[in-house]
Parts: sequence; structure tokens; C-alpha cells
Amino acid sequence: MARIVLVHGIAQEQKSADSLEAEWLPALAGGVRTAGHPGLADRLWRAARPGEARMAFYGDVFAARGQQGADDVLGETEWPFAAVLAEEWLARAAVSASRESDQETARHELQLLHEKAGEEQGVRAAARPVLNALVRLRPFARLGVAFAERVLVRALRQVTLYLTDDEVRERVQARVADLVGPETEIVVAHSLGSVVAYEAVHRLGRPLPLLVTLGSPLGTRTIVYERTRPQPPSVPGCLARWVNLADRDDLVAARPDLTALFPGADGVLESGYTVDNGAKPHEATFYLTKREVGAAVAAVFA
Repeated sequence: MARIVLVHGIAQEQKSADSLEAEWLPALAGGVRTAGHPGLADRLWRAARPGEARMAFYGDVFAARGQQGADDVLGETEWPFAAVLAEEWLARAAVSASRESDQETARHELQLLHEKAGEEQGVRAAARPVLNALVRLRPFARLGVAFAERVLVRALRQVTLYLTDDEVRERVQARVADLVGPETEIVVAHSLGSVVAYEAVHRLGRPLPLLVTLGSPLGTRTIVYERTRPQPPSVPGCLARWVNLADRDDLVAARPDLTALFPGADGVLESGYTVDNGAKPHEATFYLTKREVGAAVAAVFA
């Protein structure tokens, strides 16, 4: 049990709760310090009490599934989901990327995809063009096409598995439930972890002062939003405040302003393009160092 529960995102299967806490806690303390609360920053990291903040680690759930086959290879049933999700990311980049050149590239690639729709034979062939289009955009382009595609496919596969495999979903939810107790006041979640945390808070059944979601795919309507539980989606009734942060170039946060999608948002949900993470727009620790995160956390402790 912990006062702050942290929930990581995709592609963490080679790490552990301890190693992720060692990355996240200094970054979170930095955000709190930047927000003007040095004493609380020291308490969260330099003088941290055991159990004050804990990582709900579930990366090994995906690692175990990956042992049955390569984790960066999509199954036949997963390709259609991955293709739709990738195209939604591309469509978002076409209107919201911070660089006009990325917007133009995304619009051009979307046009080509629509012109060639139906020409490909098989689900893999149909998905391949949209994956190839995505890796031409920041931040994927700087990684090189081959590596970027592996990263992208792994991300798509883990999101798809969580949303379509009930066994995976329940195992992941159990990891969060193990750490959330009566003393838990804050849940901070990144990427796919924000979907996990959102669903976990719905199951909580008691008041929670703060949920912080970072680089969240909850607004990805065609794949994520319509598969969250419970349906229809709404702000958890037990939640006092929900802060959702997104970088303009974070493609995972396909729709960063969630207020119109979640009934009950008035007075609870604060959402939109609010941070700049530079060259790594989806990096968890870059989000955590932001003043907006630190101020929200400090308000609960105050």
C-alpha cells in the first residue's frame, strides 16, 4: 500500500518496479521542486519514507506473453487493431504536430493511404503502409526506420493485448489493486498505464483526491476509448481531481483534450496540450518533471 501509486506504460517488460521507481521518483520530486515545494520534493525522494510512493509494475505480464512468440511481432488477430490505432495517430499528427513539416508529411501519407485503400491483400499488407508512414514522423524518424518500427509494433501490440485479452487485463489490474489502499491519495500514470489507472480508479469504490495521466491514449476513440471499462466512459465518481497532460508531438496522446469525451468532467478534469517534452515527447520522466505535475501533487499533500 502507498500514498502515491505510480503506473508505468508500454515497453517496460525488461525493467522492474524498483528500477522504475528509481527513474520516476527523482523526476517527480523535480516537478514538485519546480512548482515551489522543495521540502515535499526532499520528502518524496531524498528523504523518502518506505512505501510513500510505489510503482505498480506489470511489464512482466507482457514479457510472459512474449515468450510464446516475439514480442515485436503482431498476431493475425492483432494486425487490424494495430492498423486502425496507427492511422488514428497519423491523423492526429496531421492536425496537431508542432512542426508544420510533420503535419504536411502526415497529411500526404494519409492521402496516399486513402488512395490505395483496398489494393493490399491480407491484414498485414493493409497495415504495413500506415506503419511505414508513422515512422517518417518525429519522434520515430530519429530512431531509424527498422528500430522505430520495432518500437511502434511493440507499443501497438501491448495496447491491443490489454484491451482485447481479459486474462492480461485482470492480471494488470491486480498489480494496481495490490498497492492501492485506504491511505492512497494520488495515482500517477503514463501511456497505457493511464488506461490501466483510469479503469482501476473506477473499481476503487472510495474517494481519491487526484489522478494524473501523462501521454494518455484514452482519447484514441476507435481503439482505446470504446474498449475501456466500464462503458460508456465517464469520469470516475470517486475522483476529486483529474489532471491530464499531453505534449503536442506525443502521438500516443492522440486526443489530449478529454473533457468532451468523459461525462462528469466539469470541475474535475483538467486536460489539453500543456507541456513540451522536447525531442522525446512521450518520455515519462520528462512529463514528471513538469511544474503542472508537481503543483497537483503538492496540492494534495498540502
